[in-house]
Amino acid sequence: MAKTNPGRFFEDYTVGETIYHAVPRTVSGGERALYHALYPARHALYSSDEFARSCGLPASPLDDIAAFHVVFGKTVPDISLNALANLGYAEGRWLKPVYPGDTIHSTSEVIGVKQNSNGKSGVVWVRTRGRNQRDEVVLDYIRWAMVRKRDMNAAAPETVIPTLKPALGASDLVVPEGLDFTNYDFTLAGEPHRWGDYAIGEKIDHVDGVTVEEAEHMMATRLWQNTAKVHFDVGSRPDEQRLIYGGHVISMARTLSFNGLANAQVVAGLNGGTHANPCYAGDTIKAWSEVLDKAETTAPGVGALRLRLVATKGGEPFTLKGEDGKYLPHVMLDLDYWALIPR
Repeated sequence: MAKTNPGRFFEDYTVGETIYHAVPRTVSGGERALYHALYPARHALYSSDEFARSCGLPASPLDDIAAFHVVFGKTVPDISLNALANLGYAEGRWLKPVYPGDTIHSTSEVIGVKQNSNGKSGVVWVRTRGRNQRDEVVLDYIRWAMVRKRDMNAAAPETVIPTLKPALGASDLVVPEGLDFTNYDFTLAGEPHRWGDYAIGEKIDHVDGVTVEEAEHMMATRLWQNTAKVHFDVGSRPDEQRLIYGGHVISMARTLSFNGLANAQVVAGLNGGTHANPCYAGDTIKAWSEVLDKAETTAPGVGALRLRLVATKGGEPFTLKGEDGKYLPHVMLDLDYWALIPR
């Protein structure tokens, strides 16, 4: 009897089931150091305990996107080990900061399935929750992936497509307990721009670029214990190229956005995201942002910006889709998120 796990295939998912993902992860200060080694991460709230304390937090949390990677990585063996593509995200909310010493585990509920017309694969929707050692939910999000079928003759399940919010409202966002930007130090943060300095429709070219190396993306993906074969095994894809983990592109783009959005400190909501085109080693990631919306919060000195973050490999900044409505070939990521910023 085989003891190894080949991963789940499309016909293995049932709407309504809860999947308990293995191997909890205790995070440490090493996570922060390696995150800063892998990405040009400079947001002050996640770099300095003293800066975080001046903003009302007990210490500097783990970067919000790093927390996302930890939660996401737990799900890969059960959700996307046999995926052809990770298609999108919705309704993501960061509910509590993750601090060094916290132990994170993940569960996912299957909320939708739809077999593709070719009968060889299907789309699976899951709602994933990451919890800490106190069983408090730290992150809640929906994602959907295209997953291979094991048996091409297996009957198609009844189609269930979940209804998803097109975007979170400001009232859906959870501000970290104690966060207070009243005495925010703009000099230490690196830029003077506050909530009122940004206008809806404004676009920001983040200027800098980083060329992705094979070794560093595999190190990052292993750090998050993401076991997807396409990121490591050249034999898992017809073109024999390792696919860069989409989260690596998200982290790179978010950290590049420091140049122009240094004070957009806290990622609070994920409205949607598309990995529009693949990223491979040797590609140079650049990024630009667009301000989609603004909102006030009830927390002292804290405002919210809804931002579109686009990662590209070449091409002109601020170009996204062609006349046919499809993403241009140089666009790798189109991410819609809420960030908290001093007012």
